[in-house]
Amino acid sequence: MTPQELKAIQLFSSLTIDQCTRLLDRQHFSKYDTDQVFLMEQDWGETIYILHSGIAKVRTYTSDGVEVIISLLGKGDIFGEIAPLDSSTRTADVVALTEGQLLKIRSGPFVSLLKQEASFALSLYNLQSYRLRELNQRFSIQTSDATTRVLNTLAYLARKNSSTNDVKGRLPILPQSEIGVISGLSRETTSRVLSKLKKRKIIEEIDGHLHLMDLIALEKRGLIY
Repeated sequence: MTPQELKAIQLFSSLTIDQCTRLLDRQHFSKYDTDQVFLMEQDWGETIYILHSGIAKVRTYTSDGVEVIISLLGKGDIFGEIAPLDSSTRTADVVALTEGQLLKIRSGPFVSLLKQEASFALSLYNLQSYRLRELNQRFSIQTSDATTRVLNTLAYLARKNSSTNDVKGRLPILPQSEIGVISGLSRETTSRVLSKLKKRKIIEEIDGHLHLMDLIALEKRGLIY
C-alpha cells in the first residue's frame, strides 16, 4: 500500500504523507483465503491490520459455545488496534468470510502518532463511536422477527462489500449457515427467509451474486432511512 492509498482511508485522512509513510514502514501485504483466522481472543499481539479487500467477521463465543458475531469488516477497515493501546490481550477473534488482501503495520508508529496528533486520535474515537452505534443497532433487533434480522444482515453485508457503502451493491457469496450466524438464526430458518425474499423479488440473483432490489421492506422495518 502506498502512503497516498493509506491517507485515502478516512481514519488516516488527517495525517500527512510523511506520517503515512512512517506508519507503512516495514508493512506486510498479503493475500488471504476464506476462513483464515487473523486474530484469536485472549492472544497477545501488537500488529495492527487493515483490510485492503474482502470481508471478515469479528466474533466471540458465549459460555455455552454459541458463536456470536460482533461486527463485520470490509475494505479499508482497521482491526487489532485495541490491544496495543492498553497493552492487553485481543478482545475477539477475527476470521475471513471471503478471500481478499490484508495489510499489517507495526503498532509502535501508530500509537506514537495517536499521542502526537489530536486529530488522528479524534478520528479513532469517532471510528469507535460509530462501531458502538452499529453494534447497538444490530443487537437492538435480536428480538425482531426472522425476516427483519435477515434483511438487516443482507444490508450490512452489502455495505461492507461496497466501496461506496451501497445497500443495493453486490452481496458476497456466503453459505446460508454463515448468514444465519450473523443474523442469530438457524440455517433452516435463514433458508426459508431467503426463499421468501427471492419469491417477493426483494432480493435477486445477478451474475451469481445476490442483490437487495426492493428497499421499501428495509425502510418499513427502520433498517435504512
